[in-house]
Amino acid sequence: MKERITVKIGSQILTRKDGTLDVTRMSALVDQIAELHKNGTEVILVSSGAVASGKMEIKVKAKLDTISARQLYSSIGQVKLINRYSDLFHQQNIVCGQILATKEDFSTRRHYLNQRNCMSVMLDNKVIPIVNENDAISVTGLMFTDNDEMSGLVAAMMGCKKLIILSNIDGIYNGDPSDKNSEIFREIDVKKDNIEDCIQSSKSSTGRGGMTTKYNIARKAAEEGIEVIIANGRRDNILIDLMKRKDVVSTHFIPSAKKTTSVKKWIAHSEGFTKGEVYVNQCAREVLLGDKAVSLLPVGVTKIVGNFEADDVVRIIDETNGKQIGIGKAAYNSEKAKEVIGKSNKKAIIHYDYLYIEK
Repeated sequence: MKERITVKIGSQILTRKDGTLDVTRMSALVDQIAELHKNGTEVILVSSGAVASGKMEIKVKAKLDTISARQLYSSIGQVKLINRYSDLFHQQNIVCGQILATKEDFSTRRHYLNQRNCMSVMLDNKVIPIVNENDAISVTGLMFTDNDEMSGLVAAMMGCKKLIILSNIDGIYNGDPSDKNSEIFREIDVKKDNIEDCIQSSKSSTGRGGMTTKYNIARKAAEEGIEVIIANGRRDNILIDLMKRKDVVSTHFIPSAKKTTSVKKWIAHSEGFTKGEVYVNQCAREVLLGDKAVSLLPVGVTKIVGNFEADDVVRIIDETNGKQIGIGKAAYNSEKAKEVIGKSNKKAIIHYDYLYIEK
């Protein structure tokens, strides 16, 4: 079976300090992806850079609000970006295709499966999918945190074995990366290592994300069995060296051996689409966090918050501390769920096949 990977390239890798597109770096990365492709690796490319590209193409007459500016620059810049990718891959006799997605496109199972089918058909026909957020129609409440979030969702959706996130630094450090005393985490086991407090929260000048976002996405993907590597996209031959498992300075997240179904992968990444909250008592919490897969029964539920329909995704909250312990697809609408709170011998509010517990 062919190895399938997702590669995410951040805007800080594709742009120079003056904001113009770094065609030289872009070409070098395309050459590496082409080499992997020709050697049988299926590559899905999640690429930022549209907004940065668009800023150099037009000078606006009046100051724009944040959303309008993003819509304008991305609509112009995406054309420039994808045309450049198309030209570079064409030189390698490779066809690429564009997929523009919004967060809403992942919010229902049907849309999720439609996107998965589209990318599957492309890969089956040796076409490289190039994915980016459709910033032209996304608005603040419906935007991804950044393309790191999208890359994790795409990697899970497409059953990728590996997710490579290319940043402008070598990985995750235990302090400020610019401090010579800071050391890089070469390997992270999400089951054992708790390093959130070490991560710098600063963001790049051209992108929306930061290392905290990268860590959170990498942790979730690793929990789903995906090997994640955060590395410096400005290093020469970085993708080839990583795939050949050379000793490249980077941060490697050890993937969980636990098998996760496609439905649960979708649910795990659906936190941004939740429509309500289901509060559970201590007994239900202990059962849900145990080693055995169980459904959430009404007898363990103490409160329902929000208005949701059957099959909507909801958050599961521990009533004792207000912390989220998981998410799942509701079998009832909110009104029916309220009617069965605390009752025995009733159908599960969330069946274990549609339940993702954060352990």
